[in-house]
Amino acid sequence: MMNIGEASTASGVTAKMIRYYESIGLMPEAGRSISGYRVYDARAVHLLRFIRRSRDLGFALEDIRLLLGLWQDGERPSAAVKDIAVKHIDDLTRKIAELQAMKRSLQHLAEACHGDARPDCPILDDLGGLDDLDAMNNGGHEKGGEAEASPPSCHR
Repeated sequence: MMNIGEASTASGVTAKMIRYYESIGLMPEAGRSISGYRVYDARAVHLLRFIRRSRDLGFALEDIRLLLGLWQDGERPSAAVKDIAVKHIDDLTRKIAELQAMKRSLQHLAEACHGDARPDCPILDDLGGLDDLDAMNNGGHEKGGEAEASPPSCHR
């Protein structure tokens, strides 16, 4: 048996997170010593390592709850586990695409900024929606009835 600090060290999960996982029912509440301190056995540490590895792979708490149930069920169909993993892979793929789009946008803005002593900054203009404000003030149209499509620049 070990106390929460020892279980934390053995599992790589902070004591605060161990208490949190207990409070949300992700793991059973720890037993208590005669003096009232939480005590953990090897099985609890193994469970914490499972949770830690799942979190490291980015699984949401509800998915971890499902995976724990499947892990503890000796009759589980592996297809159920794979479905959760494939869904998570799809979520990761979508998030990666979103992050790449953000990177491209920010990279475009950074390249358009001269980064000198001038106060004009396309990065701040974009964050503040200045191009959107300009379009609204011009009725959404520039010369020839076309909406402005030029990239931001430091010169306004």
